[in-house]
Amino acid sequence: MADKPSVLFVCVHNAGRSQMAAAWLTHLAGDRVEVRSAGSAPGTEVNPAAVAAMAEVGIDISAAAPKPLTVAAVRESDVCVTMGCGDTCPVFPGKRYLDWTLDDPAGQGVEAVRPIRDEIKDLVEGLVEGLIAEIAPEQPGATA
Repeated sequence: MADKPSVLFVCVHNAGRSQMAAAWLTHLAGDRVEVRSAGSAPGTEVNPAAVAAMAEVGIDISAAAPKPLTVAAVRESDVCVTMGCGDTCPVFPGKRYLDWTLDDPAGQGVEAVRPIRDEIKDLVEGLVEGLIAEIAPEQPGATA
């Protein structure tokens, strides 16, 4: 893993879960992590309920747009997190793959998206802790 790890979030339409996860990771990790998101069958726009739910916590994803999943995006990422897209994500040796089972916010109102948003935040916080621990320089005087 490079000094700056790269994470790719993948869901079917790249319109809800993966967009929220990418936004949370950017919000929580800042420039310490490179963040990507994509969809195995990308939609035409980000789910308005996801946009509204994220706005409630001060994160603006209104300018985000669904992107197609590419082999290059997977190849360039250290960690690939799938969220309901099954086995459509290409697998490369040396990558870490995580599969988060999350409800799909498609077609749901903001009331139903809030708990999904909050669950994603919890998962991303755990991911950030692990990534930062992996790339943190050794402390002076620490023993191996």
